[in-house]
Parts: sequence; structure tokens; C-alpha cells
Amino acid sequence: MRIKSLIRSVLVLVACATAHATPNLVVFLTDDLGGRDTSVYGSGDVRTPNIERLAAMGMTFENAFIASPACAPSRAALLTGLMPARNGAEANHTYPHPGTAYLTESLHGLGYEIAAFGKVAHGDAKPEYGFDFYSRPRVGLANNVAEYFNERSSDSPLCLLVGDRRPHVPWTEDNIYKPEEASLPPYFVDTPETREHRARYYSDITGLDSEFGRVMQLATEELGEDIIFVFTSDHGGQWPFGKWNLYDHGIRVPLIVAWNGRIEAGTRTEAMVSWIDLLPTLIDLAGGEVPAGIDGRSFAAVLKGQSGEHRQAIFTTHSGDGVYNVYPIRSIRTKRYKYILNLLPDHIHTNHSDILRKDGAGAYWHSWDRAAATDAEAAAIVQRYFQRPAQELYDLEADPLEQTNLAERAESRSLVAGLRGRLGKWMDEQGDKKTVFNTPYPASGPRPNAETVQRN
Repeated sequence: MRIKSLIRSVLVLVACATAHATPNLVVFLTDDLGGRDTSVYGSGDVRTPNIERLAAMGMTFENAFIASPACAPSRAALLTGLMPARNGAEANHTYPHPGTAYLTESLHGLGYEIAAFGKVAHGDAKPEYGFDFYSRPRVGLANNVAEYFNERSSDSPLCLLVGDRRPHVPWTEDNIYKPEEASLPPYFVDTPETREHRARYYSDITGLDSEFGRVMQLATEELGEDIIFVFTSDHGGQWPFGKWNLYDHGIRVPLIVAWNGRIEAGTRTEAMVSWIDLLPTLIDLAGGEVPAGIDGRSFAAVLKGQSGEHRQAIFTTHSGDGVYNVYPIRSIRTKRYKYILNLLPDHIHTNHSDILRKDGAGAYWHSWDRAAATDAEAAAIVQRYFQRPAQELYDLEADPLEQTNLAERAESRSLVAGLRGRLGKWMDEQGDKKTVFNTPYPASGPRPNAETVQRN
């Protein structure tokens, strides 16, 4: 350990012994990491020993969800504590309304210095984000963090935000896993090309795990033991029925929170929480007052072992991503049921993966088309991907992978009406105008491809 690091650690320990110091905060954000795609959440395909180490130190959330399954609206919701319709960042590559308050203001009010590395917010670091220090590179982040610590002279409590771009596409070519051994969900078409890309996705996850381990070590060496560590992701992976969708494959994310001596080590919780709750929780734990009027609510009671519940329902929205994904969706999820409202059921669901079909991203789609031409099961998967009904209802206890739509069954009418009513009421309260961004693709027309989209 460097001399400077040792001195700082001793000072922190002395301060903790004499008074309850404001804890340092370390939040590690991944990009496009599916909620079940780490060993902590049961994946046998990918090695994530550092994430496992954090889980052994703190609490793992089985039911953590994001506000919207696209990078910009998800991160805007995180930083404002407001859902997309209220903060203004609804479609991808959009930003909150000017004048929107960011929760970094509350952290500054508690005396925090805020340093951000990589992809924390979407786009460049704007002044309103409230970062005192920002480093843009999105890989090799631990080196940037180490350089920052070497230059840092402040004694203020630190909020360290680190955003690794992985496993966002394009996935690495340095594949460390065997494609033939990759497990595929039943809603994927099993082809060699799919397996190759899946193994590359897993390789990126192991890569970010290593980076996370280095950041944990650096933070502990520099800041001492009084650190609240958070590991999470902005939404699911860029796979069919994942990112840009409101199935759990797209909206359910990993969330692990650890705080030595304050959060019981090695625990798991079924409490349902949302990304809009994360910063209010950290503000609460740090002794601050959560701003009034936001959608986020502190789940500190869950972390302290005082409650096993937080939210009774999770509301999620998606409004589109440029010209590639013009398919607005809304949903409500309870512990048992998921109701999805597709606002444009007479149009094609599509996105970057199936349109652009790039290596390390959606190139496997060519093999899906070939398989669908001769195999009925593959054809059904492809058809379900492109064409959705107006309403979807899933019993998550019986059907956790959301494969059997119950919405049109007679016995589901009352349940559908109740969930749709709750969703509609929430949308009205949010001021959701159901805006359609860009021009959708009619189901009666051809499926869009790279050539036709660019021409339009």
C-alpha cells in the first residue's frame, strides 16, 4: 500500500472511532448487463468472482428494476429520481428538461466531492450533473481512478461514480468462453452465430468484473473501510427481448449494496426496488434529507434489515431509440404479474440489432432468418420479436421467462382490467403523453433494414 494511502486509511479509521463520519460512496455502473447474467444471480456460464465478493460483503437484491431500458432515460432517472415523463428524457439520446434538479445537489449539500469516470450519465458531463471531476474514457477505468487518487488532496467525503461501458456492444473479440457451452434462453434461436456472440458477451462481463475488483481495491486502500459500495446496471443486454423491451430480460438488473458493519453481510432480499430509489437511499444513509416531490424513495430500511418490502409495483416505460426502435411500451409489474401495454401493436418492433446486424452486436440475426425459413419454432420466435399484441400478461411465478401471454384468456379479464387501470392512472399522474418519437414501421409494410432506414 502506498504511504499516502496508508496515512489516509489511518486518518479515516481514527475519524470513525471518534465520531460517525459521513460514509464514502462508491457506485459501479455497468452498461447493458442482464439481471441474471452473473454468477451471483445463478449464471453458470460466466465467472464474476469480484461481484461475488461484494455479494458476500453485503445485500443482494433479487428484484431490482430500472425506469426505462435504454441508456439515456435510465441514467437520467437515476440522477434525478424522476421517471422519464417527469424529467423529460423519454427517448434514448435525450436529456432532462433544463432546470431539472439533479440529486447530486443533495450530495454536495452533505459535503461530498463527486468524481465520475466513464459512462455515468449519458453523453458528455454537463455542468448540471454536478460532477466535481470527470474522466471520459470508458475502459481501463481503474487506471483513471488511480491517477485521480494520486492527485486528490481533498478531505471531503467522496462519491465515486464509475461507469464501465461493458457489456455494451460491440462485444469483445477476445473470447474466453467456449461458444458450444453457452446456455441460451428458450426465446433465442440456437445457431452457432448466436452462441459465438453470447460467449463474447460473457467475456465482456468477466472483463468488467476484473475492472470492478480493481476499483474496489483502490477505493478501500484510499478511503478506508467506511464505504458504501454499490454494483448495478442501467438495463438488460442488447439481445432480443432484452434492451428496449419491458420483459424482465430488459428491466431487471443486478443490484448489490455493501457497507461494512452497517449492512448484514451475505444477505439477499426479495424487496422490489427501482433505479430511481438508489440515490435517495444513499442520501438517506449519509444522513441527508431526500428531496420532496421526486418519484424515488429510500429503501434504507431494507438495507438495515428493518423491512423486507419496499415497492408493491414497478412501473416501467420505453419510448424509442432514434429511427431504429420506434415502439413505445408501458408496463406494471407486481411480485406475481407483469402487464405490458404496447402502444403501437399494428407496427413492427425493431431495433439496432436486427437492422444494423454488426459484428459483435446483431450479426447473428442473419442466422435467425435462415433458421426461420425452415424451422417452425425459430419462425415463431422471430415473429414474436417483430410483432406484439396490444396487451401482454404474464404469471411470473408460473412463467418467469414470460413465454405464455394470458391477456386474452377469459379468466384473466378482471386481472387485466385491474392492472391496466393502475397503469393508466399512474401514466396520468406522470403526465405521460404517450409521445411517439420518429416514424414507426407499419406491420403491413416490409421489415426495415440498414439500407431502407438510412434512405429514410
